[in-house]
Amino acid sequence: MLNPLESSALSVLWVLLPAYIANSLATLPRGRGPPMDFGRIWSRDGRRVLGPSKTWSGFWVAALGAMPFGLLEAWLILMAPPNLALVPQFAPSVLAAVPVVAVLTFGAMGGDALGSFTKRRLGAESGARTFLLDQIPFVLVPIAIGLAVYPGLFVPTFVSWEAVLWVVVYTLGLHAGFNWIGYKVGLKKVPW
Repeated sequence: MLNPLESSALSVLWVLLPAYIANSLATLPRGRGPPMDFGRIWSRDGRRVLGPSKTWSGFWVAALGAMPFGLLEAWLILMAPPNLALVPQFAPSVLAAVPVVAVLTFGAMGGDALGSFTKRRLGAESGARTFLLDQIPFVLVPIAIGLAVYPGLFVPTFVSWEAVLWVVVYTLGLHAGFNWIGYKVGLKKVPW
């Protein structure tokens, strides 16, 4: 039997894996395609709404590309014997898991855009390193939506001190690792 810290570690990673995958897939189009803000300027500060690095191609490739991974997770846990089910079940069927996975993948991309919006309001240029705004919004948005829409899955997974610890550890660690790999293989201009 797992202790609460170990159980939380597995549950948090399992549920957030589609969001982490979505965030890492967003660089695949390499900035090609129209920017999400269509070049618009925010009238209150004269800066771009999101900036040139947030493109619709990155948004859609990431959100849709990560969904099969989340649906595979949903299928795997449904196939697992009950005594081996160490992670939460997304839904009673793979089909019923589609909206949950969509909350995770599209929520991650929405959170990433929200982070860019906030960075622009603070005067940070696109691609500038901004600790926590580069990492946290893409997980907080799907968690917040999930807590409101799917409390049966998200409350037991994320409402504990252990879960908060694991969200921070995984998000900061995986984000740094994926960004470094993306930079090394030429998918990112900067390693953060």
